[in-house]
Amino acid sequence: MASSTLERLRGVRALGVSATQGLETYLVGGAVRDQLLGRAARERDYVVIGATAEEMLDRGFLQVGKDFPVFLHPETKDEYALARTERKTAPGYHGFQVHAEPDVTLEQDLMRRDLTINALALNPNGGVIDPYGGLADLEARILRHVSPAFCEDPVRILRLARFAARYADLDFQVADETLVLMRDMVDAGEVDALVPERVWQEMSRALMEDRPSRFFEVLRDCGALARLLPELERLWGVPQPEKWHPEIDAGVHVMLVVDMAARLSGDLEVRFAALCHDLGKGTTPADILPRHHGHEERGVALVDDVCERFKIPSRCRELARITAGSHGLVHKVDELRASTILDLLERADGIRRPARFEQMLIACEADYRGRTGHAERPYPQADTLRLLLRAVTAVDVGGIARATSERRLIPERIRAVRIAAIKGARQGLA
Repeated sequence: MASSTLERLRGVRALGVSATQGLETYLVGGAVRDQLLGRAARERDYVVIGATAEEMLDRGFLQVGKDFPVFLHPETKDEYALARTERKTAPGYHGFQVHAEPDVTLEQDLMRRDLTINALALNPNGGVIDPYGGLADLEARILRHVSPAFCEDPVRILRLARFAARYADLDFQVADETLVLMRDMVDAGEVDALVPERVWQEMSRALMEDRPSRFFEVLRDCGALARLLPELERLWGVPQPEKWHPEIDAGVHVMLVVDMAARLSGDLEVRFAALCHDLGKGTTPADILPRHHGHEERGVALVDDVCERFKIPSRCRELARITAGSHGLVHKVDELRASTILDLLERADGIRRPARFEQMLIACEADYRGRTGHAERPYPQADTLRLLLRAVTAVDVGGIARATSERRLIPERIRAVRIAAIKGARQGLA
């Protein structure tokens, strides 16, 4: 920083002048939207009109955006962005040319935003600036694009779907004309240009909402789900035995399950596992429907495909694989032989990783209760397996090893004692 700039900054601080004094700033975006909805704002972002990057740096702001002129306040760390316009120059998420100069107006900056409910601003006195009808759409619970420029950024499809999930309790609906635009974007291949990491970023955030099913339903409505997650899309229309699944449709069932997982657990891993637990049903041979023999094994391979494609973190992948492969056995634990139960515990690595095994049990409970008419039913299978796991982990493996003279017999002896422990614990349940 030049010496003159340092002197200016020191002078501003010595006089006790705010870093924003004299700047034309407006609170924008999500903070305004949530404040008007009576909800706590998750973040506070500001737009600055009539300033330059050099002036922001002179005032002590820290620039954090290479592509966009975004700065952190030196004290509050809130984000302040210079007003800007954007012009599409190439396909995909990164193909934009940014214009951020003092001549950009607030209305121009708000016009580049995705939805009308996000194109609102508050002036320092609390007055609402609403050039594109965001207040009316908030009142009507409508998700509507600001301008045709919406179609220039495919991430906006994901963001809109995520907002539908976030405000599912308020029953926000997608405007008809916006849904048409989204479908046109999908048909034009814009969704295919999305980078995997950004898809997962939006999906994972949506999974952490109270009703994540809305995210996937909106993507399905516009055709994006079939392009991004065909493994999930093809579940709709696949029948299941009505005796076990009153909702019949496998896609409907998975949406019930992922919402139940959101109710039961705040862990992303559990919610993702619930989403992926039945992917194998989408590849069931037509001649055996509505039964789904072997869907667990097929589902594990599909989980791997999804996780590879979107570079999903290993902790989510591992739990999803275990849940997809084992949920059928967990549901039938009372019918299994002791040796099969031990195989299940070992395959799920429950003895070494009990916390992850517990996550699997919660995902399985979500599967069981994510059926029409089953939401409030108990799931005793989970408590049974918790008890049996405790019995197995209580086995003194070291003592068995020391008492066994032939080392080659140690694994066999440990297994026999663990099976006996499971049998003993089950007798205690009778």
